[in-house]
Amino acid sequence: MRSLSIVIPALNEAENLPTVMESIPRRELAEAGWTVEVIVVDNASTDSTAEVATALGATVVPQPRRGYGNAYQAGFDAAGGDVIATGDADCTYPFDALPHLLHIMDARKVEFMTTNRLGVENRHAMKPSHTVANHALSALSRTLFRNGLRDSQSGMWIFQRHVWQAIDVRSPGMAFSQEIKNAATRAGFRCLEVPIEYRVRGGEVKLNALPDGVANLRQLFQHKLRDNRLRATPTRMVPLAEVARANAAADRAAQAAERAATAAEELNARTRLVPELGPGMEEHNGHRTLPGMPTPRASDEVPLEMA
Repeated sequence: MRSLSIVIPALNEAENLPTVMESIPRRELAEAGWTVEVIVVDNASTDSTAEVATALGATVVPQPRRGYGNAYQAGFDAAGGDVIATGDADCTYPFDALPHLLHIMDARKVEFMTTNRLGVENRHAMKPSHTVANHALSALSRTLFRNGLRDSQSGMWIFQRHVWQAIDVRSPGMAFSQEIKNAATRAGFRCLEVPIEYRVRGGEVKLNALPDGVANLRQLFQHKLRDNRLRATPTRMVPLAEVARANAAADRAAQAAERAATAAEELNARTRLVPELGPGMEEHNGHRTLPGMPTPRASDEVPLEMA
């Protein structure tokens, strides 16, 4: 079994959480070999988001500092899975597609998978102004970071834990979404973008289009300057992805060795264990019996042979 952490940031989403949690296909994921934990990051909600999430079986991580990026930072720090998947708590992302997406990730040997919501089949789920803004930001992101991603703002990603441990993502707000993609692709990880169904949002819209758009523009150029400076240093002679893969392999080997040592110790302890004489027990030729029970004969100790 492999472990999957589903991290969902939530700000006043008590109304939507039952639908979101119900859409997670736990049985199908288990049949595919995944253990699942669901982490809901309560981003200083003023409604019953935390209580509803707990009642639905999620682990609630409080993050009192508001912000999309702040919420994900707290959620990723709490996640224990080998693979981390994300999506919003507003019913827009298809958590029911996770088994299919994980299968693609395995088949293509992908380390970081992101999703594209901007297909024409999803045009009914997003305001025309938001669609235009998403296309514009994505085009600028492609130009600056040369990664070919069609949707730089999508909030559904699936990635291996060592990716998060290797990249430097700083945005506290909505720009976190584009920054994590650009950081993963620039670090040299095996990345893939796949189309998904995008659904109509439930409840109150929390996106502040103009302030968030300006913040995203500013972050793109700041990240590009930081990336240029980093690539000029000798430490980048070895790609971050190669270092992360080597560290992940070493961690897996150490964990396997630790599990083997623990199993060997338990086996040795069981073989050394000799039960004491209990109340009323007697010993005959090394055998412990209760009074009145027949004493084992030598012939009884001859092992049976398979026919």
